[in-house]
Amino acid sequence: MAIKADLRHVIYALSDALDLVGVDDVGHGKRVGIMAHECGRKWGLTGADLTFLFDLGMLHDIGVSSTQMHRHLVSEFDWKGSGPHCELGHTLLRGFAPLAPLSVPVRYHHTPWEQLVTEDIDAQAAWQSNLIFLVDRVDTLATAHHGIGTDMRYAHEIRREILKRSGSTFAPELVDLFLETSRSEAFWLMLEPRSIHSFIQDRLSQSSRFVASMADLRKLARIFSRIVDAKSPFTAEHSMGVAAIAQLLARKLGLDESSQAKIEIAGLLHDIGKLRVPDGILDKPGRLDPQERQVINSHSFETYQILRNIKGFEEITPWAAYHHEEPGGSGYPFRLDANTLPIEARILRVADIFQAMVQNRPYRKGQDRVQALGVLQDLARQGRMEADLVALTASCGDSAMVAAHGGI
Repeated sequence: MAIKADLRHVIYALSDALDLVGVDDVGHGKRVGIMAHECGRKWGLTGADLTFLFDLGMLHDIGVSSTQMHRHLVSEFDWKGSGPHCELGHTLLRGFAPLAPLSVPVRYHHTPWEQLVTEDIDAQAAWQSNLIFLVDRVDTLATAHHGIGTDMRYAHEIRREILKRSGSTFAPELVDLFLETSRSEAFWLMLEPRSIHSFIQDRLSQSSRFVASMADLRKLARIFSRIVDAKSPFTAEHSMGVAAIAQLLARKLGLDESSQAKIEIAGLLHDIGKLRVPDGILDKPGRLDPQERQVINSHSFETYQILRNIKGFEEITPWAAYHHEEPGGSGYPFRLDANTLPIEARILRVADIFQAMVQNRPYRKGQDRVQALGVLQDLARQGRMEADLVALTASCGDSAMVAAHGGI
């Protein structure tokens, strides 16, 4: 059975993962989107044009997965290392038709106005990118105040800082637009968590449905898997490999084509919750201490929290979120046993462990197929993995290794 999902609903839910990179502050993209939307409304835009600005704000940092990079971006007004995430965001978006119009503004959303006017880009895209740059920097100025009360108390200081950069960093007309839009208390109150939630629900209810094809969902899942895998050199291409192995095992097991397609999407998204894990923990080559282990063990629950909000992902969500559960109930984070674990989740557990062992990491060479299968067999003997799935993996021969490195 095909997935019946609204593509906009999927995009909004997965955009929550981008905000997880902030770890303790998980609303940056939403606040930028709301401010851009409100400035556009004051400018006189309506309908699809306003939706575009909100989507652009939500996804402007799609090229950011590192918590260290995010920290620079939200704590420094003019961070010199901002270029790569703009380029990556442009690359990710331009290859996906429903989001491709966002790609050019994303590419230039950290380019100062005085430089932007010399670039060979469409005037509308320049306006959009500079508006996002402006409200993005507004949120940076306000970051220190989030969580301790409304930003209305700091509005005058923030507005003054933006005005200083009129004609250089920002287009004068956009500075004027922002100053006019942000005069009201409502502008700042809309950036509080409860207001953000209501705003998004309103946007979803007002938008026309866009039924996502399986091809759309697969492409979108691949985009987000690339974001996750870019977070650490230790996990580059991990999600792609897990998805390919899981699909291979599902096919060998005789699951129907729909289930094979869904398990591929689950594999691509299974680690999306890792975006909230600080870089220092994810990149640590040595043994984690108990507190660090607790943090990293939370990632599959974060995956669950993101995917469970997508209508049409009722099957995919547990498959992806249960990939660290064990047959005896000693896995995490739900401590489920074999009786409640769907076969697809058990497949993903095998795929996840096998891929991690055979993949080369900066601190060690990947194991060969025989060595990796030996580890899986040990886990099966301990009751921590199904022996029949280990045997199925062994029966795949070299195909499992090809899949582990991103092939099918």
